[in-house]
Amino acid sequence: MSRRYLFTSESVTEGHPDKICDQISDTILDALLTLDDHSRVAAEVVVNTGLVLITGEITSKAHVNFVDLARKKIAEIGYTDAVNGFSANSCAVLVALDEQSPDIAQGVTTAQESREDLSEDELDAIGAGDQGLMFGFACNETPEMMPLPISLAHRISRRLAEVRKLGQLPYLRPDGKTQVSVIYEDGKPVGIDTILISTQHTATIGDLTSDADVQAKIREDLWSAVVQPIFTDLEIQPDNQTRFLVNPTGKFVIGGPQGDSGLTGRKIIVDTYGGYSRHGGGAFSGKDPTKVDRSAAYACRYMAKNIVAAGLADKCEVQVSYAIGVARPVSIMIETFGTGKIPEEQLLELAKQHFELRPAGIIQAFNLRRLPAERGGRFYQNIAAYGHFGRNDLDLPWEQTDKVELLKEALKQPVSAVLG
Repeated sequence: MSRRYLFTSESVTEGHPDKICDQISDTILDALLTLDDHSRVAAEVVVNTGLVLITGEITSKAHVNFVDLARKKIAEIGYTDAVNGFSANSCAVLVALDEQSPDIAQGVTTAQESREDLSEDELDAIGAGDQGLMFGFACNETPEMMPLPISLAHRISRRLAEVRKLGQLPYLRPDGKTQVSVIYEDGKPVGIDTILISTQHTATIGDLTSDADVQAKIREDLWSAVVQPIFTDLEIQPDNQTRFLVNPTGKFVIGGPQGDSGLTGRKIIVDTYGGYSRHGGGAFSGKDPTKVDRSAAYACRYMAKNIVAAGLADKCEVQVSYAIGVARPVSIMIETFGTGKIPEEQLLELAKQHFELRPAGIIQAFNLRRLPAERGGRFYQNIAAYGHFGRNDLDLPWEQTDKVELLKEALKQPVSAVLG
């Protein structure tokens, strides 16, 4: 029997309070790794009305001005007017940092760690920075191999920021959230049920002063300047049955940290797959690559995406787990939800042969320590908003599909050869 259902994902703009924190945390990470690529960083940020608190644990040879980094990032996001209760130039910035725990450091630091050409034995000697479990996912619903709901929600959020910064809709302010409900039939997206945009704005627009007139103007502008452009390259389109909701409370003038406090790592579903795939619970931003919450989640996405790109499954979810101080994963799981073209046991063995999952190996394969310096001091902060996966606007190593031919070639071997 055919099954019809809705699946919804949300995104937030770069001016959302939680995303401000993620971006400041990753700006700090970029700055430290640029000057000392073996910095140990776990930077967390809190924002509220007129306040930024930078806390966490950092061990580094680099010396950076944390206050200046925070102010520059806040200004780049768009908070430059104190009338909104939060401004780059007037907010207080407090710094309360400790060094990394020596008990954690001893499990991940070795004399060989500073080299970039580690042997197999050396890769086995550098353990994970913590215990935990991570997931990666890919599917063939979109060109970037992401679920359609989160892909659309991110597209709308990015477009909101674009029309604001370009001055196309100058009354918009940095804070905003988007949500898209996609209609599925038998596991395939077939339509758009609801599009929701909540966006901060000025109290008046031109000569319009009443809330009703302002909201009507915003709704009309968002449909033509934000929603319609993001669907130009997609087969599935909104139709006359699609609901379009804008600022459902009636207005959204007070926003950003004045409207709500923010915290690093509180948008982990937005950062990943919009709830379409499972999540291990670990946040990404502010963490250096020895933290497997981040680096192993990137490796899992890389594995899942290459499996789908090779045509071995329509959907693929990968889970790994680690013990602190131990290099090799405690467990690895691959789930294809009935879409696999070969047995999952065989797929798992292929993955073990062709993908690196030891923390030091992931760092080495993706060049995770040196990318900030190689890209002008900006790498992690660029993925701190609008998702860490499916980013065709950025050159991300875990989004490459360079293992596809290896996987296809391995399929030509007898099953006994693959399974050993």
